[in-house]
Amino acid sequence: MSEIKIAQNLSELNILAAEKFVSIGNRAIKTNGRFTIALAGGSTPKSLYQLLASDAYKNRIDWTRVFFFFSDERNVLPNDEENNLRMVTENLLKNLQIEEENISRWQTELKDAAENYEKTIREFFELSEGEFPRFDLILLGMGDDGHTASLFPFTKALTETSRIAVENRVEKLDTNRLTLTFRVINNASNIIFLISGAAKAEVLREVLEGKSRGEKLPSQNVKPINGNLFWLIDADSARFLSNASD
Repeated sequence: MSEIKIAQNLSELNILAAEKFVSIGNRAIKTNGRFTIALAGGSTPKSLYQLLASDAYKNRIDWTRVFFFFSDERNVLPNDEENNLRMVTENLLKNLQIEEENISRWQTELKDAAENYEKTIREFFELSEGEFPRFDLILLGMGDDGHTASLFPFTKALTETSRIAVENRVEKLDTNRLTLTFRVINNASNIIFLISGAAKAEVLREVLEGKSRGEKLPSQNVKPINGNLFWLIDADSARFLSNASD
């Protein structure tokens, strides 16, 4: 199932996302005794994390049963201001006093961070060789070039089919990024794209309504195998869409 929801502004967008987060999370806890989520970094989710940690939402889910992972990470040390873990910690995890045992992070201080993260995920989900984890929810953003997680246009990781986590060279940024692969993303029970801002409007129209060009527009490669895909977007980013319903 794929669904598009358009919010009038960022505040309304965050409420839509928070409600979906709580609904999916509580359903997973009721069914499986836990809620597994891979979080997104970047600027758009920051205010969502602040809302989830606020009085309005912090008591609406049993946070002791929520297990946090990260869809991608910048290849910087954990205390670096560009580190996704640091941003999420400052805006969500610290305020909710989440125990370290509930947080699985990319160990960017290690040389083989991707291999170690894949091992961590395999052990947590008790995977056999060749199996992929099934997260209850993966939260994604989208860049104005159509990338998602750290799966950038025309990069090697786009075609990776056997790995859970990889290091991905991004020439235009002159850096290596760490990311979950599409095999993992598309195996999730639920995926939420959280998108805001006029700068994303043209590429969002291309992703949703244009020709299939997965190498150029990696977000088009997000196609859950047996799960739900939610596009939660604000009016500014949706302004060029013709086939969307609110």
